[in-house]
Amino acid sequence: MTIDDFDSDLEELSSAEDFLDYFRIDYDPKVVQVNRLHILQRFHDYLGEVDELPDGPAARWALHADRLAAAYHDFVVSDARTEKVFRVFHLHEPKTANIPLSDLLGQIPHAAGL
Repeated sequence: MTIDDFDSDLEELSSAEDFLDYFRIDYDPKVVQVNRLHILQRFHDYLGEVDELPDGPAARWALHADRLAAAYHDFVVSDARTEKVFRVFHLHEPKTANIPLSDLLGQIPHAAGL
């Protein structure tokens, strides 16, 4: 196999199951059915953390297999809401605001002497 063959193979894969099968990762279909997009996004994120892909196709395949296995495992031991892979899960998180006590006291007329 060449790098071009590997890249061509990747282009043919369309589902989480296709990827898991291609990289020979055992999986529970129930986990994949519920988390397929999350697994693929986490896989993409993990690959994005790699500074430089290996030169050889076997090493590149092994790296991809390792990152996909890690992404899948994240959703075996956790869930989509906890992992928060997609931006939508961050939209309604509580915001923290720091207001100095002096600002609050300044709004109370009789508190100026405190």
